[in-house]
Amino acid sequence: MPEKLLRFGCLLVASTIAFVLALPAAQADTYPTRPVRLVLPFGAGGVADVSARFVADRLGDRLGQRFIVENQPGAGGIAAARAALSAPRDGYTLALLTNATAISVSLFNNLPFDPLKDFRPISTLGYFDCLFVTNATSEFRSLQEFLKVARAKPGALNVGTVNPGSTQHLTAELFKSTAGVNFVIVPFRTTPEAVVALLRNDIQMVIDFYAGLKPGLVDGKTRPVAWSAAKRSPALPDVPTVQEAGVPDFNVTSWNALYAPAGVPDDILETLNRALRDVLADAELKRKLLDMGIDARPSTPAELDAQMRADIKKWAAVIERAGIPKQ
Repeated sequence: MPEKLLRFGCLLVASTIAFVLALPAAQADTYPTRPVRLVLPFGAGGVADVSARFVADRLGDRLGQRFIVENQPGAGGIAAARAALSAPRDGYTLALLTNATAISVSLFNNLPFDPLKDFRPISTLGYFDCLFVTNATSEFRSLQEFLKVARAKPGALNVGTVNPGSTQHLTAELFKSTAGVNFVIVPFRTTPEAVVALLRNDIQMVIDFYAGLKPGLVDGKTRPVAWSAAKRSPALPDVPTVQEAGVPDFNVTSWNALYAPAGVPDDILETLNRALRDVLADAELKRKLLDMGIDARPSTPAELDAQMRADIKKWAAVIERAGIPKQ
């Protein structure tokens, strides 16, 4: 009898150990069991919001629970970060961080969060580049023609962007320094205001994202002359890059990505990364995002971490060189 009890006890211990060891895998298989919040640092209706909702819907279909987009706009993404970081670290509150987050690290004196320490990377959702456009009736039919005049007449040309400190504005600053030309950067509150100024010939070029510039391109009032990235965008594959126009090493690519607050278990992050890879491979979703100028591409957490670190360093140097005051 004692021998039987001993064998039973050993079996019980073994089965308990096996159950405990299987818990992480079981959690990964069952997560999520309730709706998940996705906090965005942007208002409703913009490109980031619309694209995030496309992805959230597909994630919900893939994982069997709703992914609810919650807009928390505010300078530096501070409001959104606080909302995500104040929630339990259980994977049911996630955050959208972007290259603008990397800019905020150097643009704000007292950013109340550290994207490298307070958040864990999951995957990129997509990449989108800045587009350089001129008035379709202007003399500038290519970026080379713009650069020729800018070099011959320093300070005579005006380039419009949105808000100082934005990716678009810093792209213009980086373009000035990398190309070695001098032009006036004119900030506008919105892209439509910048385009109106371009059509009035108050400015000679606008640098902005494809989605905001698309109406003018469709009706033929503006002319695309260059992409900011090292490679041409599939949104307009016939448009050359700034590098092709003769400015070596110029490369600006924006991105948005899914992050979790630090402390969320590894198995949940792995579940989300796998789901995003499946979702972003969907041809219909890729088409919808490309229509907004977004190249849907997932990443590993390590690749995303490297991207954030590189952009923090890159934009810190641009901000310092341009003498942009911290907020």
